[in-house]
This record gives sequence, C-alpha cells and structure tokens, in this order.
Amino acid sequence: MTSLAAVNLAVIQMHMTDVLEENLARAEAHVRGAARQGAQVILLPELFENLYFCQAEREDYFALAHQVDGHPFLGRFQNLAQELGVVLPISFFEAAGQAYYNSLATIDATGNLLGVYRKSHIPDGPGYEEKYYFNPGDSGFKVWDTRFGRVGVGVCWDQWYPETARAMMLLGADFLLYPTAIGSEPAEVETPNSYQMWQRAMVGHAVSNSTFVGAANRVGTEVVEGSEQTYYGHAFVADYTGELVAEFGGSEEGALVHPLDLAAARKFRAGMGFFRDRRPELYGPLLTLDGRTRRD
Repeated sequence: MTSLAAVNLAVIQMHMTDVLEENLARAEAHVRGAARQGAQVILLPELFENLYFCQAEREDYFALAHQVDGHPFLGRFQNLAQELGVVLPISFFEAAGQAYYNSLATIDATGNLLGVYRKSHIPDGPGYEEKYYFNPGDSGFKVWDTRFGRVGVGVCWDQWYPETARAMMLLGADFLLYPTAIGSEPAEVETPNSYQMWQRAMVGHAVSNSTFVGAANRVGTEVVEGSEQTYYGHAFVADYTGELVAEFGGSEEGALVHPLDLAAARKFRAGMGFFRDRRPELYGPLLTLDGRTRRD
C-alpha cells in the first residue's frame, strides 16, 4: 500500500444510556457530524453500546455479548462506513463459543470488516471489574491496512502499556488509537482520579514512537447496580512530538477533528532514531512475568 501523506482523524466524546438504540443513533449522528467536518478515520469510545456494565459483577450482563457473524449492529456501521467513505474502528462485547472478549472490529471505508482485535490487557479492580467478563485477548496486536493509512488500535487498558504501542508501530502503524471508558474511582481506591495521568501515558507513546495518538472517551455519570462513576472525557489528539494538538474538556460531546501530517511524522521518526537504536536482543526480561530472562 502506498504511504499516505496526511489523514483527517476524529475522536468522538459522548455519553451513553442503557438503551442500545439510543446509543447507536447517537454514535451514528456523531460519525456523520465528523464526516461532514472532513474526518476520514473516526474513533468511537470503548463499549459505547451500553452503560459501562463492568462497574458490577452480574451474570445478566453476559447477555449483552454477541458473535461477530450476525452481530446486531456491526453491519449498521459497515453500511455507514461505506456510505460516508470513512474508516470506523468499532468497540463491542464479543461472544465466541464459551469465551467472551472486549473486542474491536475495524471497518474500512469500503464497508469491509478487516478483522477483529481482542483487548490484550484486562483490568480488575473496584468499578472496573473486567476480568469477570472478558477473557484475555488472543488475537495479538493488530495493524489494519485501510484506505486512510495503517491504523493501530489498542483498547482502553492497553493504553497504559508501552509494549502495546511499540508492537503496533513495529507492525507498521501510521498512527495509534485508543477507545476508552475511564473516569472516577470508587472512594475506597487510592489511585488518583486523574485524566492528566491517563493522557500522559499515551503522550509518552507519542513521544517514544514519534507518532500521532488519538483517544476517545465517554462522559457523564453512570449508575450500574448501585455503583456510580463519572467519566472524565478529555478525548484528545497528540502529535508526534507529544504536543496535545486537540482536546475536549470534561463534559463536551461531539467530534474532535484534527489533520495528521503522516509524512512529517515519518520523517521526524526516522531522524530521531528511536527504532534504529533499539536492542531487541537485550529485551528478554520483557518476555517474562518476573524479569528473569528464560534460556533454552
């Protein structure tokens, strides 16, 4: 595929309800609005089909998962992508046999579903009980050849791991995207309620990989089984030097559209030499859990 010089990216910030059709209609309206502003790749938030049900552990919520074949709304977004000529990475709750995944389907501007990525890193803590619902992803990291560049997409908790970003860049990504559902922590949790820390982690990926990074998030307060969380928004786009070049606040809804100069990023990346100077032969501890390099 010929390398693109530039692309227009949109990251969506929106609230959700517990009514599927309301969320789908709202997401579609935001996609259409972004396309009218010239966006070519449009990122919706993580699991936008419902409230963030992972606040609580309830067997009933497994019924929200669906197989890819015959999925109740992926086809709708395939048709939308084809109609508007845009690329849509779509987050969804996937059922596959007896397994359940926090998954993402990348839909090309032709409407073709290019494949599915299954979230690799699964969090577990008060208000974010994802290990109850999701198997660890088995797809490996993915980079998709689309009409508008090679798109690398991690999902939410993946965004904290430099390994995810580096792997997608090594696979040839032109830019990195992270759909997210993140906000306040329950009172008993000691970690800070900080969108700044969330942004800084991904800005670090932008700097260390000399690449553009975009993140979408939800907003609003959601109550699930008596648990309440307020999602802090602050969807953003960072450039290949780590500058925040576009950012929403904590309550706005809509499409944040920004042009990505991919040619300038490639030139800068080559000049910085971060990939030239890598030493993979020394990275054995990264392939272990305890830091002790395994030898044959």
